[in-house]
Amino acid sequence: MATKSINTKVLVVGAGPGGYVAAIRCGQLGLDTTIVEADRHGGTCLIRGCIPSKALIHAASKLDDMRKHAGKGVLGIKLPQEPEFDLSGAVKWKDGVVDKLSRGVGSLLGRAKVREVHGWATFSDAKTCTVDTDEGEVTIHAEHVILANGSVATELPNLPFGEHVISSAEALNLPEVPKRLAVVGAGYIGLELGIAYAKMGSTVTFVEATDRILPLYDAALVRPVEQYLKKNKLKVHLSTKAQGVKVNKGVATLSAKSDHGDDLNIKVDKVLVTVGRKPNTQGWGLENMPVDMDGPFVKVDEQCRTSVSKVWAIGDLVGEPMLAHKGSAQGEMVAEIIAGQRRAFEPVAIPAVCFTEPEIIGVGLSPDEAKAAGYETKVGNFPLAANGRALSMEAGADGGFVRITARADNHVILGIHAVGKHVSELSGEFIHALEMGSRLEDVAGTIHVHPTMTEAFPESALSALGHAIHA
Repeated sequence: MATKSINTKVLVVGAGPGGYVAAIRCGQLGLDTTIVEADRHGGTCLIRGCIPSKALIHAASKLDDMRKHAGKGVLGIKLPQEPEFDLSGAVKWKDGVVDKLSRGVGSLLGRAKVREVHGWATFSDAKTCTVDTDEGEVTIHAEHVILANGSVATELPNLPFGEHVISSAEALNLPEVPKRLAVVGAGYIGLELGIAYAKMGSTVTFVEATDRILPLYDAALVRPVEQYLKKNKLKVHLSTKAQGVKVNKGVATLSAKSDHGDDLNIKVDKVLVTVGRKPNTQGWGLENMPVDMDGPFVKVDEQCRTSVSKVWAIGDLVGEPMLAHKGSAQGEMVAEIIAGQRRAFEPVAIPAVCFTEPEIIGVGLSPDEAKAAGYETKVGNFPLAANGRALSMEAGADGGFVRITARADNHVILGIHAVGKHVSELSGEFIHALEMGSRLEDVAGTIHVHPTMTEAFPESALSALGHAIHA
């Protein structure tokens, strides 16, 4: 079969949140655009990450809430018995959500007149790749190349993935709830999934190499999560390194050793390894381009240009934070630069949300980070226990709060953080205020709807100014 050849203005590799946004925006701007993807539309975030994990977290939380109504009940609502749970049914529902969104991405690409090639792209030089498709080999020559290859789960040498050791991708498709689950890594991915499986009925044990959970967040934000783990009897072994898994007569045991020399042997049905992700740089010809690297990542400037002319890289491939919304913003920017617009990737901050119990949101500098950067600050805290809407949704008793950090001299806001039930929905307001250069007075003087949890935001600003009304 003869090789098919395509010449295109823009070639996008990867249809994840960075790649498909870049391709759609290129198409909207009238650029002849081709996108190559070996998997389904949506990339890691949609297929095996953000969306499916949040769907299962929602199902687990709903189950957990219903259990509270069994017997004596709560809120005046009683169930005669505890609800039954079928993980395969939850997975089927989760897959339906993913399918709908994935099809939606395909429709958007089609509407933007983006040419799609399904298969694995392998580059022979910076502007040429071949793709093995079901219809045969396709060679693509491009003027511009946008690399959006994403990332893959990090595998530990002593814990290779297999029957008993799984990554987050496999954890989202288990046929049944494991009775005993060990989670190696107590960062946000491990805690999100571990807490969800505990709600489903697993006995969960966390094994973390560092001396604290969620090391990217400060102690005050993490404390309510620690309290939840303790209250719900989820075991956490800190300063402890997983050694390996042995199987004897069908029973798997995870061995671990603490920094104090203590040996642990944890009987498990599954071991979930969540020690991070690494850029997907292998197996597609990156070495043939070739571009400069920044450690394991592709090196780019503030416009996502690589060291090779008209080759761009975005998303997880170019470094932390490995977040979908960062990749999407970079993809949109690169498309507009190629079309002749003046753009640069210069966000004031990139928000991050941890969907634990309770949730954590972080935007900008924490008080400690601001101090380390040389700022004198004003810091305001407002407890969600003093917010009427939070209390009316059973969201005010978990130690949650909203915290705002601002410069002491001119009151310009440097960072906004919160922990508590439902606080992820406040993230848009937080980053908008920071990006617009708001001062404490701007937030404090903005009328917020009562009763809503958003009222905690101006109250935190008032607290920094020294006169919170409700706390």
